[in-house]
Amino acid sequence: MTAIPKPRLAAIATSQQETWIGQVIAAVRSRPLNTVVTIVVALFVAWMAWALLSWGAVNAVWGSDASSCAAQAGRGACWPVIAVKFRYILFGSYPFDEHWRPAIGIAAFVAATLISSRPVFWGRRLLVLWTGVLVLFFGLMFGGVPGLSFVSPDQWGGLPLTLTLSIVGVLAALPLGIGLALGRRSPIRSLRVTCALYIETIRGVPLITVLFMSSIMLPLFLPAGRVIGGLARAMIAIVLFTAAYVAEVIRGGLQMVPRGQFEAASSLGFGYWKTTYLIVLPQALRIVIPPLVNTFIEVFKDTTLVIIVGLFDLLNTTRASVLDIAWRPYYVEAYVFAGAIYFFFCFYMSHISLSLERRLAKSTRH
Repeated sequence: MTAIPKPRLAAIATSQQETWIGQVIAAVRSRPLNTVVTIVVALFVAWMAWALLSWGAVNAVWGSDASSCAAQAGRGACWPVIAVKFRYILFGSYPFDEHWRPAIGIAAFVAATLISSRPVFWGRRLLVLWTGVLVLFFGLMFGGVPGLSFVSPDQWGGLPLTLTLSIVGVLAALPLGIGLALGRRSPIRSLRVTCALYIETIRGVPLITVLFMSSIMLPLFLPAGRVIGGLARAMIAIVLFTAAYVAEVIRGGLQMVPRGQFEAASSLGFGYWKTTYLIVLPQALRIVIPPLVNTFIEVFKDTTLVIIVGLFDLLNTTRASVLDIAWRPYYVEAYVFAGAIYFFFCFYMSHISLSLERRLAKSTRH
């Protein structure tokens, strides 16, 4: 290949720059209204950015008590509320001296999620990993073994409760959703209608309705004297609700599997279950990994509704942390802290979803 001389490269670069500048000038001349709107929006965004920077950093209070915040008269953020209340926001009413236990459980969940995003770990090792993480998490949270005092689920709250409801809810809803998706495509009419009726009914109501039913109706079906806790009721509601959405996601993946895969399996003498387990279902699950991650993000955010059954997740512990009269005026700072945690987890999961989607697209092209 013949190299392009440097003078010619400089000329090409100059020509491209002039072309770009000319295009901008032409756009300004041809659409002056759009240009004015763009300038106004840019100035508004710059003003908002400076206002947030001034409130959150320049004029903010970084002391350790509420009196220093009161002297600022609302000109800046009062970050001492985070320093004083962050442990309650993160762990709720969990025993103060035992906060190291949910902290280790949160770290284990985050590490397992990071490992799960790597296809090299997919398979039985991933199942073993999550089994170990769940055993570790619930062993630390419940206690009741030598060296660890027992902590009732009624004392759980904050981020550990949010992760428990979302992660365990999705993991438990996944096999149920697979069964519903396969049942909706079943040649057996009664099974197909039953699964379709369940999915459409659950998808037609909000999660808050399912939580109400779980809180009010579920105890009526239990034997006399049997009491089920708020955590179990919320978990059952979230699993049943999430399974309907997971079923539709997986059904979409099953529809994307080429018909030739079924025909090839039939020609090899495979039956329905062998074809589904070895050929169809692995391909469908591989296709729907990104939308499954999106479903997990939705469940993670929807856990804020569990206040209906008396549970205090991350958002509700944040709300309760600023009920103190001394810190009540600084609720915005507490919500900013909670919002940053939600943003971190949701952005992290969406990034995993995007990277998996790109990786699966490359493998499909190859």
